[in-house]
Amino acid sequence: MTERLIQSIERAADVLELFLTSHSEQSIKEISDRLKLSKSTVHGIIKTLEHRGYLEQNTENLKYKLGIKLFELGNYVGKHLDIGGIARPIIKDLVDELNETVHLVTLQRDELIYIDKVEGQSALTIYSHIGKRAPFHCTGVGKAILSQLSEEEVDRILSSSSLEAFTEYTMTNIEVIKSHLPAIREQGYAFDDEEIELGLKCVAAPIFNHQGKVIASISCAAPKMRLDEERLPKVIMGIKYAAAEISRQLGYKGKLQSN
Repeated sequence: MTERLIQSIERAADVLELFLTSHSEQSIKEISDRLKLSKSTVHGIIKTLEHRGYLEQNTENLKYKLGIKLFELGNYVGKHLDIGGIARPIIKDLVDELNETVHLVTLQRDELIYIDKVEGQSALTIYSHIGKRAPFHCTGVGKAILSQLSEEEVDRILSSSSLEAFTEYTMTNIEVIKSHLPAIREQGYAFDDEEIELGLKCVAAPIFNHQGKVIASISCAAPKMRLDEERLPKVIMGIKYAAAEISRQLGYKGKLQSN
């Protein structure tokens, strides 16, 4: 059975959504013409939305624009989206496809925290576990996030980190680490090539929220021998697609490289 929709609410939603796809400021006549509704109908909708704070009127040209109430609602939704719940089915699909371990980390007060880990059938005993902090300088997830931060943020994070050398391949010089970030930003993914554990290679990509801020990253970890030149492109594509899909479901509207 088709659900009964309330026409007045449908029209109010059409008015609000018009500002997302058309001009940021519009008059009652412009809205009326674009939605093919009578001026009296539009006037009533506009005045009601203005009264509740969803629209505001520009006193100079008398046109209307989106109001602060929508910003407040959007900000609330963004803060309360469950990234773990959103990401879990996407991660499970990726593990099914690649049969390798996939991690999800979040950025919390200049720290990386593992919040999810799904192991493939060929699981390894590796550094990570849920709730553990991840180093920025020698993990794919860390470098993927660093690549999306400002230079000031990167300097602050790295200068306050121990930059421990976990293996002979770990980069411990801040300037050397920073020199890799532009390429990571450009290509949309980062590597950890035996930098935290010998024999282990990871591919990671950043995750963005509805405000366009990097808040997390996702990675695939596997023995280096399994991420050879033949298989690596498939893993990179899978990680980038998963990161883009999680970002999209978090409300991110920017352009992401998903292939």
